[in-house]
Amino acid sequence: MRIVLGVGGGIAAYKVASLLRLFTEAGHDVTVIPTEASTRFVGTATWEALSGNPVSNSVFDDVHLVNHVRLGHEADLVVVAPATADLLAKAATGQAADLLTNTLLMAHGPVLFAPAMHTEMWQHPATRANVETLRTRGAAVLEPASGRLTGADSGPGRLPEPEAIFEAAMALVQGRTDYQLPLAGRTVTISAGGTREPLDPVRFLGNRSSGKQGVALAVAARNAGATVRLLAAHMDVPAPSGVEVVRVETALQLRAAALEAAADSDVFIMSAAVADFRPADVSDTKIKKRDDTADPVITLVRNPDILQELVERRNSQPAAVAAGQLIVGFAAETGDSEGDVLAYGEAKLQRKGCDLLVVNHVGTDKVFGQDSNSVVILSRAGSEPQEASGTKAEVSDAIISRISLELNRLSVN
Repeated sequence: MRIVLGVGGGIAAYKVASLLRLFTEAGHDVTVIPTEASTRFVGTATWEALSGNPVSNSVFDDVHLVNHVRLGHEADLVVVAPATADLLAKAATGQAADLLTNTLLMAHGPVLFAPAMHTEMWQHPATRANVETLRTRGAAVLEPASGRLTGADSGPGRLPEPEAIFEAAMALVQGRTDYQLPLAGRTVTISAGGTREPLDPVRFLGNRSSGKQGVALAVAARNAGATVRLLAAHMDVPAPSGVEVVRVETALQLRAAALEAAADSDVFIMSAAVADFRPADVSDTKIKKRDDTADPVITLVRNPDILQELVERRNSQPAAVAAGQLIVGFAAETGDSEGDVLAYGEAKLQRKGCDLLVVNHVGTDKVFGQDSNSVVILSRAGSEPQEASGTKAEVSDAIISRISLELNRLSVN
């Protein structure tokens, strides 16, 4: 596929190098057209090296090739990132001041704008009108992500992560209607991995969690346009790019990080395997095994119920604030003579009070460390249980899709 990648003059231009790499690694032929202002942030040599194609922003370069007409005609897709307020205005009013704006006027295929600017610029009536004009004419304009901007400010206006823009671009060229990122502007916090409770400087009580499901959820949320924060306990897999990572080890550390992160989270997903108990006493030195001493007796105490505390904290907020946050729990169950996995899941959902509970059947050869999963999503609102199975990436996509639907329901109500 032939792609024209337009780069606007914003500080987020440096992130577009990663987007270019995603396109080229997927086998697409990419021509980069930076604006003159954008070359103050990233030089043309970078774009030429990464794309393997010559780079220009002037209609007077290679005039015999008629690039200002040819590039738009031949492109299967045009992506503009970052689409600054200035670029959106020029595109909406049909200006043709340089090679990029000429190409936009000549484009026959789909066009995707990924905005990035300060919050006040994005929310200004002029910018909103320009966005509406472009969308009315058939262009796809993503919602920007929300989070830290240039300087100390925070709010909607961040460039979506390169992986999210790539996913939206591929959906657009495939004719799918889900190219608009469903979690754009949302902040999603996800806990992942297994906590470890120290016995002494060498030993700990842990569990078999690999963190694969939590990482897959972080990728799915990031690709849906969310600003993602990953509270990472012990994991056997690396954290994905494009997410904020907060490292924790024990349940108490995870609790502190979770309560802090919940303050600005639209969605909180507790997928970490949190130890229910921890040693009452932790030795400062390694516990020795000696023939002349008795075997040690380890007394355990309960760890706090982080999921339940998150729900209680949320519900103590004013109604309008509490209604805007979605909390998702995970239940790793084995079932026994007193009840099956779903029965225990339903009981846990009512006990914890979270909005959704993802239930899976675990064991020594199930879920933990595996690349596939099979879950049932239970809803406190009383919706029918939803099954999802496949790779952990596929299961994560189903969970994030369900979360998007629940957020839409909350906004309507």
